[in-house]
Amino acid sequence: MVRIFNSLTREKEEFKPMEAGRVRMYVCGPTVYNYIHIGNARPAIAFDTVRRYLEYKGYQVDYISNFTDVDDKLIRASNELGEEVPVIADRFIDAFFEDTGALNVKKATHHPRVKDHMDDIIEFIKVLIDKGHAYESEGDVYFKTRSFDDYGKLSHQSVNDLKVGARIEAGEKKEDPLDFVLWKQAKPDEIKWASPWGDGRPGWHIECSVMAREHLGNTIDIHAGGQDLTFPHHENEIAQSECMTDETFANYWLHNGYINIDNAKMSKSLGNFILVHDIIKEVNPNVLRFFMISVQYRNPINYNRELVQAAANGLERIQDSYMKAKERLDLAVGSGADETLLKIVDDNITTFEQYMDDDFNTANAITSWHELTTELNKYLQRNATEKEVLERFINAFDIYSQVLGVDLVEDEVLLDEEVEALIVERNEARASKDFARADEIRDQLKAEGIVLEDTKEGVRFKRG
Repeated sequence: MVRIFNSLTREKEEFKPMEAGRVRMYVCGPTVYNYIHIGNARPAIAFDTVRRYLEYKGYQVDYISNFTDVDDKLIRASNELGEEVPVIADRFIDAFFEDTGALNVKKATHHPRVKDHMDDIIEFIKVLIDKGHAYESEGDVYFKTRSFDDYGKLSHQSVNDLKVGARIEAGEKKEDPLDFVLWKQAKPDEIKWASPWGDGRPGWHIECSVMAREHLGNTIDIHAGGQDLTFPHHENEIAQSECMTDETFANYWLHNGYINIDNAKMSKSLGNFILVHDIIKEVNPNVLRFFMISVQYRNPINYNRELVQAAANGLERIQDSYMKAKERLDLAVGSGADETLLKIVDDNITTFEQYMDDDFNTANAITSWHELTTELNKYLQRNATEKEVLERFINAFDIYSQVLGVDLVEDEVLLDEEVEALIVERNEARASKDFARADEIRDQLKAEGIVLEDTKEGVRFKRG
């Protein structure tokens, strides 16, 4: 039984999707005006892991994650770069897939874009106006926040509390400081679309309500995103969606915790604003993912090089044990099996599932993976070659890899002919006991980023 901490109720609840065997899940995606930063990577990884586990449990997951490709930030970038907004959006959507692909994040079932749903957005706003929940004011359209009695239920705030400090900014034409914009009148030279209220573009909050409804229906099972989106973005989504459909917008709300850099909040002003595009040039993206899931998704996580290196060491231990088991399997025999060991492996997977059932606790899941690795290493030290035992260990490691999205065997860049020749030459030097030449070649290959490992099963190599 999967239990989820629901931000709406602030309690762990048994997960009961509306349709047996199917999960409708929406995750807020990035604004594509630049490369994603490490804070964007956390929800991408966290909720990809949630999706993977639900699929492991047998669910069909309809996973929708949007791109905000019409926004103030994009318009500013367009003015600065002298490029059209869609050109910039296209470039950074491609970059998003490149960076998240390196992090082993699966593509969503669909990645909708604002520009492709403009008619849907306009129709949605028209319904809100017709039902008395929105109004036009000099080319802008605003949502009447007080028209939704449950406003504040997600962030657990009352409208009266929110009123304190609320004000109408210069240029805004709304009736109440708490009202928020659904449609913005276009300024000169801005990207725009025709609407019943004049040329303009959508406000930020409306897009997710529209795209979630278009792709998943009036009510969805899970809506997820960063903790920073709880208010006002997700609060506003609930208000406009439930006023439009008169139905519950989402049954379960999941929010991932913040990420700090060396115990400080990430910000451009502090100079600790890290782009994934840059960091994965220095940090193995497989290690970065392993590090990011080393903390349960709701808890804050602190990024620093020491902690990342510790994650790298832990993952290398797991990968090395897995590879040794695969090599030992080539020598394995089919007769006999240690039933106690088979039970240890099976019990470990049961424990892993219990951890993941408990609000997707990847931190505890990784602990159980390390425990399984210890058991495998004990077995390998015995030089045992029982085929069934090795296969059971390998299958268990594959389950962890599949659900957590961490590769056990990483793709190698093909060696060029020169490096291949050096490996052959080194083997020949060792055979002829020319160890000085063998060591020289080993050092040369190391300079090429190739680390050789001499094992009982033969020479293994990997990129360092």
